[in-house]
Amino acid sequence: MNEIPTASAEPDYARLADDIKAWGRELGFQQVGISDIALGESPARLGEWLARGFHADMEFMTETEKRTRPDVLIPGTRRIISVRMDYWPADTRADEVLRDPTRAYISRYALGRDYHKTVRKRLQKFADRITAAVGDFGYRAFVDSGPVMEKPFAAQAGLGWMGKHTLIINRNAGSYFFLGELLTDLPLPVDAPASAHCGTCTACLDICPTRAIVAPYELDARKCISWLTIEFEGVIPEELRRPMGNRIFGCDDCQLVCPWNRYARASREPDFLPRGNLGHATLLELFRWTEAEYLRATEGSALRRALYPVFLRNVAIGLGNAPHDPAIVAALAARLPEAGEVLAEHIRWALAEQRRKQA
Repeated sequence: MNEIPTASAEPDYARLADDIKAWGRELGFQQVGISDIALGESPARLGEWLARGFHADMEFMTETEKRTRPDVLIPGTRRIISVRMDYWPADTRADEVLRDPTRAYISRYALGRDYHKTVRKRLQKFADRITAAVGDFGYRAFVDSGPVMEKPFAAQAGLGWMGKHTLIINRNAGSYFFLGELLTDLPLPVDAPASAHCGTCTACLDICPTRAIVAPYELDARKCISWLTIEFEGVIPEELRRPMGNRIFGCDDCQLVCPWNRYARASREPDFLPRGNLGHATLLELFRWTEAEYLRATEGSALRRALYPVFLRNVAIGLGNAPHDPAIVAALAARLPEAGEVLAEHIRWALAEQRRKQA
């Protein structure tokens, strides 16, 4: 990647920083903060996390030099402009869906348009607005799309603190928001980091269905339902299948229980509003989708991160966890003859679970 060109003029950087935050809010970001590129203890903690194998098969996480050195990733980088954008829909019925084992729970961030596209386009408009004020300057935009430690940078920029579930929490907005960054060569003044306010609370650790949060601030991705249902394409360990319940794409439990999310505000961003019936669809309904129906229903959605066979695998587990129903048994049996090896393994397990409940 080419080096960032040097900004052509020397503006009043303190005033520019204030303007940048105002422009960000005008563009729909709820908060903008600025941090230095030094990461303190975060690189060491990342190394320990990797050494324990908590990154599962996400080998891209091992690009530690670029991940911990923004100036190596993008030469010339001097500051990180971090942004957050709320995504929580006003009426998600999240608790209601989780309590109904016949319905499919999809992490609420994935019910609308793919956030990568929305936030990235907004970041480009943000950069264009800065360019209009200062002329050409060096920057690269990232939205969960490269080796950038977005959460530590967001914390350093004052957007919130790292919660015990490893997500960023804002005392005025909870944790239901997306993060994005502009890596830039502008020597802007930095913001003060946010102080932590988790105290002695362990609600997120206690509620995790698979006990993936092994200790405060330590997440074992190999047990995390979000990783299992989105990133992992293989056979899910049998001991984790029942705890998954009806969660077929991601998991919000650690956020739903967080006391700070009582302050979460419903997103005003049209792109993040739930599409169609996905927020409360039944497992049986989704399991009957053809691949064409799946692709049509998930067009432009973060759900596309899961391939169709992975999606069916996840729904099969949910059907195995659902109460006994002859219609479920029939649907599972109908899929089995043409299922690939991985999907077939989970269908057979689900059928066994249904027979066990019938008995």
